Amino acid sequence: MLQQLFSPSVLHTLDLIGIFVFAISGALLAVRKNFDVFGIAVLAEVTALGGGLFRDLVIGAVPPAAFTDLGYFVTPLLATGLVFFLHPHVERIQTGVNVFDAAGLGLFCVVGTVKAHDYGLGLTASACLGLTTAVGGGVLRDVLANEVPSLLRWDRDLYAVPAVVGATMVALCIRFDALTPFTSVLAVITAFVLRLCAMRYHWRAPRAWHRRSAVVEE
Repeated sequence: MLQQLFSPSVLHTLDLIGIFVFAISGALLAVRKNFDVFGIAVLAEVTALGGGLFRDLVIGAVPPAAFTDLGYFVTPLLATGLVFFLHPHVERIQTGVNVFDAAGLGLFCVVGTVKAHDYGLGLTASACLGLTTAVGGGVLRDVLANEVPSLLRWDRDLYAVPAVVGATMVALCIRFDALTPFTSVLAVITAFVLRLCAMRYHWRAPRAWHRRSAVVEE
């Protein structure tokens, strides 16, 4: 189905762009944590490839694309080199990086959902793996950096919710036989715009009703 929606060259290019931007976010966190060059590379690779790798292992697409396409492995290393030498400049364009990160989020939640369904999973499971493809690398990044994953923190702008919306849109389109290049792009754009709005207006998910906690808020 993926090949019917996008040409292989277009899909591959979009994948590499998303991987590169995700890798930059991982490398930047590694720099902030004062990791050495190896640690920076590991965090970049995990952030960029972790979600897709988990998805491929679950659906049985082995060996995963990250191990069969050299470009998937090399691209995070390029991001590592860029951040290692130019991290002060990259930090200054963090807003731009966040915009591309939002675009990668939208792309990966859609591609992940479609690929999971292509391998025979049901709609709900496919949408869950679409979400995992989009946010899984970020979760692994935060865990390795000894931080609470961003998507679990109440004080962070919505990240997983836009991916859930995008993946759900794709699942519904598959259910009603309406998945086309147009509706796929629409799902990507919807997730992308929701993430941008969350960053712009600081949208956050609600916490427990009538919450009572002794935990000190940061």
